[in-house]
Amino acid sequence: MAFRKATRDDILSSPIIRTMLRVGGPAVLSSLLFTLYNLADAFWIGRLPTDTSAAVMAGIQVSWPFVWFVISFISGFGGAAVSALVAQHIGAGKPKEANLAINQLFTIGVVTSVALGIFGFAFSSRFLSLLVSDVAVAAQAATYLRVIFLGLPTMILPGLMIYAFSSTGDTVTPLLVNGSGVLLNMILDPLLVLGHAGLPQMGILGAAIATVISQGVTTTVFLILFRRGHGGLRLHGPSLRPQWPWIRRALRIGLPAGVGQSSVALGYVVMMAVIGRLDDAAIALAGYGVADRIFGTLFIVTDGLCIGLTTMIGQTLGAGLLDRARRTLNAGLRTLILIVCAEAAFLYFARRPLVALFVPGQPGVIREGARFIELFAAGMPFLSAYFAAEAVYRGAGHTKPMMVVGILRLWLLRIPLSYLLAFPVGWQGDGIWLGMSISNVVSGLIAAALLARSGWQRSVVEDG
Repeated sequence: MAFRKATRDDILSSPIIRTMLRVGGPAVLSSLLFTLYNLADAFWIGRLPTDTSAAVMAGIQVSWPFVWFVISFISGFGGAAVSALVAQHIGAGKPKEANLAINQLFTIGVVTSVALGIFGFAFSSRFLSLLVSDVAVAAQAATYLRVIFLGLPTMILPGLMIYAFSSTGDTVTPLLVNGSGVLLNMILDPLLVLGHAGLPQMGILGAAIATVISQGVTTTVFLILFRRGHGGLRLHGPSLRPQWPWIRRALRIGLPAGVGQSSVALGYVVMMAVIGRLDDAAIALAGYGVADRIFGTLFIVTDGLCIGLTTMIGQTLGAGLLDRARRTLNAGLRTLILIVCAEAAFLYFARRPLVALFVPGQPGVIREGARFIELFAAGMPFLSAYFAAEAVYRGAGHTKPMMVVGILRLWLLRIPLSYLLAFPVGWQGDGIWLGMSISNVVSGLIAAALLARSGWQRSVVEDG
């Protein structure tokens, strides 16, 4: 069945669940494709010689939180500001203001991604030496990070463009563009990682190069579309010059989201250090890395629906339709609860074969990855409220509450609990996995309480 783009009239008046699926459906497939290229890295790296594959897998897992920290700040900042400013101005019937907003945010994305890429390339190896005691894992991670940071703008800019398209109700175009980049990555991975078609075996370096090339192609296509004008949005020279009233507005909306997401990402860097102190750190990191990618694959459904929920909340608030916004929240939350509970049950019963699919013949990694899934799945249903609250508050443009919840989840719950249960209590890996699950339960309950309040029901268009 071909997807049809949701119009402003659809979002403001058509049946809620059907419209949410129309916006979220292509986003689900787009997220699936994006996750597949992460899984492709894990799949092909798992086929490297046994004496190196665990260190390489652990190296990617250690590397990713560093990259995610940088990406999270820009995408959290830009994503929240784009979702609120573009969607709400479209809902309010102000397309010129929506277009000016995306141009201003594009300028911010270019400048900050270049600056942070240079900083990350220069200093990531030093941070790795402080956080990872295993020399082989640290060396693999450093190789991966240097390439990724050089190509950081290609990791950042597509995200801003995807949020812009999605805020108009068009998630079909991002699906097609992302799909092309992911297919290219899946072709390049076995060629560069394992060395086929006359190319040398580059291992983790090949995975990084494949990622940057494929993201570069995706970025180029998005730039062409925006330069020509697409979906009412267009890159426009005069609009790209910084306009401080818009910059201040974007800071007010986006900075809390950027700080919140980057703080969470930094928390994951610290979590890598905690896992890296276990008795068998390489096995634990590899098992966690595979399991984390499996979770990411299943969460694409919730991610896609949350994009639909964010777009609908933004446009309905911009149009002043508060009753429809409340009904959209209730329908979205019920749907997320059903989906996440089904995902948790599937993961629990299929955990061992799923992990073994990526690391065949490595019983230690399979055992640790399956144990992580087992304990983490128990707290997954509570993530439904957390996901819904993130989507709703982002669409509303009121990002401070979820910034606080995100920081609480990692820094006051997950990290202290995981360390306490792993080392003083002596439960090792089980303690870390259990601490992560408990943090999801508590933060989900807090998010549910926030959704019951009315603070998110004010439009930032009115604030401006």
